[in-house]
Amino acid sequence: MFGSVDSLAMTGLDARPVCVEADISDGLPVFDMVGYLAKEVGEAKERVRTALKNSGIHLPPKRITVNISPGDIRKNGTSFDLPVAVSLMTAMEMIDPQSIKDMMIFGELGLEGKVKPVPGILPMVIEARKLGYKQCLVPFDNTEEGSIIEGIDVLGVKSINETLSLLTGKTKITPVKNDLKMILANGKKPPDSDLADVNGQEEVKRAMEIAAAGMHNILIIGPPGAGKTMMAKRLPGILPALSVPECMELTKIYSISGLLSKEEGLVTKRPFVNPHHTITPQALSGGGSIPKPGECSLAHKGVLFLDELPEFAKNSLEILRQPLEDRKVRISRTHGNYVFPADFLLCAAMNPCKCGYYPDRSRCTCTENDVRKYLSKISGPLLDRIDICVEASRIGFEDLRKKSRNNETSTMARKRVEEAAKIQEERYKGTGIRFNGELKISDMDRYCRLGAKEEKLLQKAYETLGLSARSCHRIIRCARTIADLDKSEDIKTVHISEAIAYKSIDRRYWNG
Repeated sequence: MFGSVDSLAMTGLDARPVCVEADISDGLPVFDMVGYLAKEVGEAKERVRTALKNSGIHLPPKRITVNISPGDIRKNGTSFDLPVAVSLMTAMEMIDPQSIKDMMIFGELGLEGKVKPVPGILPMVIEARKLGYKQCLVPFDNTEEGSIIEGIDVLGVKSINETLSLLTGKTKITPVKNDLKMILANGKKPPDSDLADVNGQEEVKRAMEIAAAGMHNILIIGPPGAGKTMMAKRLPGILPALSVPECMELTKIYSISGLLSKEEGLVTKRPFVNPHHTITPQALSGGGSIPKPGECSLAHKGVLFLDELPEFAKNSLEILRQPLEDRKVRISRTHGNYVFPADFLLCAAMNPCKCGYYPDRSRCTCTENDVRKYLSKISGPLLDRIDICVEASRIGFEDLRKKSRNNETSTMARKRVEEAAKIQEERYKGTGIRFNGELKISDMDRYCRLGAKEEKLLQKAYETLGLSARSCHRIIRCARTIADLDKSEDIKTVHISEAIAYKSIDRRYWNG
């Protein structure tokens, strides 16, 4: 007796088609599973055997062999439990093979026979649709996640008995359908933390608005208590809304990581990831024996906030250089290469010295050598990849006691940001670029043309400040965003001047 079920194996963010085959033949009673399996997949035989027994289905005392092919792909995770159970029931002639034709099956089994949710349903449903399958049988708790994909029916089941009843035609399940565009439109709620809570610091707020409009990396330097962390946590509230492709890409990452909310089933807001400074390089970038996305990838299309930047291990900071440039993380293992997207806005905050009060010599107790040693924890190549550096000064008493209702809200700032984002969307339509921060050097002559005055100003800054070529290009990208916020088609000297100012602050600290 033979039965087979189609399923998918996850390798990084990609899904690979596999076939779960079951053979029941005469011989000594034994249950073997083969096919280059990870430990948790090999343990499926005990979960499946017990789940079937507790569902009233007893395996015959014969030789049972389950193969998950092809044998050269490493199979990980617990999503093969349900396919194994269905292939066994097909081999036992309880299910007609025609009923599972054009169907992909995924799911973990509890010992009582319940079907439990598994990570990675969204990328698996997407791949099933690409391969031409008409239906996906998934755990009931994963239906919200899978149902946002058009062109394929997603059927959710809660138990083995419900699965058997469905596949034998005794019951029917209506496929769930969700409109992703409508969900995103309904998900636009006021931010939990409002920019209006921050008194003073108008220069920092302006810099944050530019960073949000063009997805530029930003570093905030200032003494303790200046509100650096408070302002950074309000940055997501002024970012433009996620587009449909961005939502899909982000949801895939969170699905693979097992971090999706059961209620919503997808990510509708730009993430804000705030790792502690003790984080390891592997946790930041991703990795492990079975590579999983790290904090960089979880911040994809959102904000990666590094508070107290110099306190992070140097290796952890330097590992950011590749994703900041390539917007992806590449991980190599003996059994394969993995690529995780990591297109995030880096927001970092730091004190200017160990005591926190440099260059105020009336309060700073650090020697010049102490200051240099503290600042040297941030390398030049990493600084080069930061577009905007801004100072958060000590707040005066008048600003501190000002009524917050008189401050500009996040909603007001976000409106200007979204207007600038709309300009960029129209400008880069069909190019694969959405924000100015993504512009390549080859695109700059076309989209960031400078007049003679602007070229002369940029040249003067380049020579006077000793800028690198990368810093110079980042100034131009930043100026393009400032011009978009001003609704100016051309980049003018005032836009170049402001962009230069954001790069000159870090030069003052690091070059004395």
